[in-house]
Amino acid sequence: MQIRIVAVGKIREDYIAAAVADFRKRIVPYHRLTIDEIRAADGTTPARAVASEGDAILASMAPSDHVWLLERGGTELSSEALSERIEALAVGGTPKITFVIAGTFGASAALQERANVLWSLSKLTFLHEWARAIVLEQLYRAAKIARNEPYHH
Repeated sequence: MQIRIVAVGKIREDYIAAAVADFRKRIVPYHRLTIDEIRAADGTTPARAVASEGDAILASMAPSDHVWLLERGGTELSSEALSERIEALAVGGTPKITFVIAGTFGASAALQERANVLWSLSKLTFLHEWARAIVLEQLYRAAKIARNEPYHH
C-alpha cells in the first residue's frame, strides 16, 4: 500500500529529523512511503494561515486519495485498532492512504470535510514535528502488528 504523509512546515530539530528518518527507513519494507511538506503560512493571521495551508494541502491531493486528518477532536485508536483499519483498507482495495498533519492553527473546514477519517493521536497536544514522528512510529508499529512480528529487536 502507498502511504503518504502531508505535513505543514519543516522539521527544525535534528533529533526529531533523525527519528523521522529512522522510522521512514523501517516502514519501507512494508509500505511505499512519501512525505510531502507544505510551506507554513508565515506573517499572516491564524484564519488566513489555516485557509492558505488548507488550500495548498487540498490542491496536493487526488480525488481518489483516502485521507486521514490528524485532528484533536478525532477518533483515538489503539495501535492494534490502527493496524486493523489500515489492513482492512488494503484488503478492500484502497491503494493509498494520505495522512495529513495541518499547521499550527489547525485544519480548515474544507480540509476537515475532505477527510475520510479524523484521527486523534491523543488527548494531549503535540508539536507538529513530534506528531510527524509519532505518526511514522505508529504506522511502523501497525505494520509489525499486522504481520505478527515482534516490534522490539
